[in-house]
Amino acid sequence: MRLKIIFGILLSGAFIGAFAQGERKDDKGAVTYEEIYDEPYSVNKLFVGFQPLYGEAFATNVNAGFGVEASYYYQDKADFKAHFRKPYSSSFFDLNNDLASKNATTSTKPKGFSYLEFGGTYHFKDVEETSKTKMVLYKNSYKGNKWAGRVPLTAEVPAKVRKIYGARLGGIIWNTTADLNRVMEKQDLTYDDLVTTEGIGIPSAYLDDFGRTQDVRVFSNLSTAGLYVGSSISWFRNVAVSFNNYEDAVDDGLLTLYFDILYSPALNVDPVQYLGTEYAVDAIKTSGLGFRLGIDGKFNRTLSWSYGGEVGYRPSFKGQAFFAMFKISFPVFGTNLDYKVESFGQ
Repeated sequence: MRLKIIFGILLSGAFIGAFAQGERKDDKGAVTYEEIYDEPYSVNKLFVGFQPLYGEAFATNVNAGFGVEASYYYQDKADFKAHFRKPYSSSFFDLNNDLASKNATTSTKPKGFSYLEFGGTYHFKDVEETSKTKMVLYKNSYKGNKWAGRVPLTAEVPAKVRKIYGARLGGIIWNTTADLNRVMEKQDLTYDDLVTTEGIGIPSAYLDDFGRTQDVRVFSNLSTAGLYVGSSISWFRNVAVSFNNYEDAVDDGLLTLYFDILYSPALNVDPVQYLGTEYAVDAIKTSGLGFRLGIDGKFNRTLSWSYGGEVGYRPSFKGQAFFAMFKISFPVFGTNLDYKVESFGQ
């Protein structure tokens, strides 16, 4: 009982001390600020970023690797984007390609995962609205443990926001190695459903060099080409203020949320090659429709970073369409493509 009382006293003292420290007079005073600029339409036209890491939990094939992405903003009318990504190698990280190279008993040559997307967004409504934003108050004296050990103060200041409502359209091309054993299990198919022109099914087992019975591991490739159509909403801020007694603060975030319908009229699965015989894969079902929800964020700077993510169902094998993907870009180079200067005759 005494230990509980002592512990309670010590804990109360710690909270009181922390509260007292957090309520210092120098942190409670009002701050004044001066607007340096507030121009949400004055953003860079071109952004080009390298993605050292992306990760994708895709039911058809889990993969991770690198990518490149570029986006261009044409006045206040439209923006365009191109994106490419692929694993660094089959072992880092292209799951089905790695499994096929190590375990496949079929001779169909596996293709590494690759993804290409390109498209544009038409700004059918691009307006400027009055809003507010929160700025973190920071001093140069807040360094190291002093900054890590305190709760940052924030100040709310008026700031314009550029709100863009867009209509999206573009194309997607990707291919991957496919583990057909998993696909057939998901679709309640058997080896007898992969047949030759004579209707003979692929063998389900074979004898290895030691006379042991092993299951046939069937791999193939899936290639797709399709479209996406959807809508988006973006919030652009580009404001900087100068605080008294604190460092200048900036909010230059460019955030976009989007929703797309995915459609792939071309979903091609390569025939399976086994012991010199070709087996058709017509029995395997694919789905050409899907959808995705996504987020894309970056900053209006010459050199910065960006982030993004998607979740949804991608056109693929039936039962293996779910995916969730994230990506980080660094560095991201931004420019307004304005290199003209005034000239005067002497």
